[in-house]
Amino acid sequence: MTEQLVVKKDQGVGYLGLNQPQKHNAISYDMWQGIAEAMDDFEADDGVRVIVVSGEGGRAFSAGADISQFEERRGSKEATEVYNKAIQQASQKLATIPKPTLARIEGYCIGGGLAMALCCDLRIASDDSQFGIPAAKLGLGYGFGGIRSLVNLVGAGRAKEILFTAKRFPASEAYDMGLINRVLTRDEMDDFVNDYTETIAGNAPLTMKACKQIIAEIAKDPDDRDLDLCKQLVEDCFASEDYQEGRKAFMEKRKPVFRGK
Repeated sequence: MTEQLVVKKDQGVGYLGLNQPQKHNAISYDMWQGIAEAMDDFEADDGVRVIVVSGEGGRAFSAGADISQFEERRGSKEATEVYNKAIQQASQKLATIPKPTLARIEGYCIGGGLAMALCCDLRIASDDSQFGIPAAKLGLGYGFGGIRSLVNLVGAGRAKEILFTAKRFPASEAYDMGLINRVLTRDEMDDFVNDYTETIAGNAPLTMKACKQIIAEIAKDPDDRDLDLCKQLVEDCFASEDYQEGRKAFMEKRKPVFRGK
């Protein structure tokens, strides 16, 4: 694991911090690889119930890919394919991990940084955050997966505005677009995110896993949806010990203790 990432766990929460504050947390090739490794570790740990992704230093969530590496890492077709594979693996693992993920965004959230935030289930942003995808200013191609995620979230019209103008949008406009879930002051962020993650971590893991997967299936083309999987995930919830615990706790008027089984 690279030193450019901060990875820790505490009280049911897995934390992944992008750690290149001197470069506004620009994401290097090693970081893309490390993100995939961190997601594997969080997924394998039953004690981790929810994951928070953030940027270290407070100035940026991430200003995007580390452009200083492009000559070496994306200077040829072959090198670009290797680099893009690392991005795809990290993005896929972050998007499909069967646990809720939350992007805590402060400052710049640009390009690859925004793409990473879009892989998360929820996005909580400070009111001084800025969002944008500057691909059109760099001559970069933006792939199907990234554009589809953007369109699914904000719609085709807003996605075209973001991509065609390559502008930076303030948090208030990003919220109006549906790009982010909440806008808070910096002073409110810690308490809100801590309460949010504590609430999620206390809920039934199998229910959240089922909901996340079913929502993902809804976003697919109808012919590609795995409805049998959706049905099985729901049946797993009803057959679980957690379902019994949830009913018992409700009758006893106490907080349930879920184990993900």
